Amino acid sequence: MSDMTRKFEAAAEAVKSLRDDPGNDAKLKLYALYKQGTEGDAAGRRPGFSDMIGRAKFDAWAKVKGLSKNDAMKEYVALCKSLGAKI
Repeated sequence: MSDMTRKFEAAAEAVKSLRDDPGNDAKLKLYALYKQGTEGDAAGRRPGFSDMIGRAKFDAWAKVKGLSKNDAMKEYVALCKSLGAKI
């Protein structure tokens, strides 16, 4: 396991214990970077208009398309730190 993977996994755990809600925009960015870092580019169909949350998540993930898994992990760790996560 690489050092970046360890930091990424530590950040994923640490962000769960944030005292303050980071807001929807930050949560969507966290979601997108996490998915990109673990699975790569968004795949499948975009959820229908009746699934607003699913659409927002898919759209956020699709915005980081082409970002390498390693770069997504780096950005995720940096975002978690900026939100106050103790990594």
